[in-house]
Amino acid sequence: MTFEPGVLKAIGRTAGNVILAKEVKTAGPPAKITLEADRSTIAADGRDLSFVTVRIMDEGGTMVPTADNLVQLTLSGEGTIAGVDNGLQTSLEPFKADRRKTFNGMCLVVVQSTDKSGRIALKASSDGLEGSTIVIDTKEME
Repeated sequence: MTFEPGVLKAIGRTAGNVILAKEVKTAGPPAKITLEADRSTIAADGRDLSFVTVRIMDEGGTMVPTADNLVQLTLSGEGTIAGVDNGLQTSLEPFKADRRKTFNGMCLVVVQSTDKSGRIALKASSDGLEGSTIVIDTKEME
């Protein structure tokens, strides 16, 4: 069978009623980066963390599972990059860095607060792709 791009749709039914529907689309070429933080506000205590998932997407917003782009990371404000990873067990890239290659279209940036309230801006860029910026607030917590 020859591979053809398209859409695969699965529908789960019970007694004729649809209980779940899921679509998977073939991705196009890499076009942009998206960033998603697990938390948009963290404590300004010098220890709190936010885990930011970096995804390589096509023009239509579908993640590109074959992307292995090198992503440059720039952080400004009241935070630091505590570490980076991509889940590839054989990768020899350092965990303490301002860049990471994606594996299966994704990588992870761990952002750590300082002891001052404010904002952290994380910018991700890669050659030939539309970059992305995410803001994480830091504040004193009780």
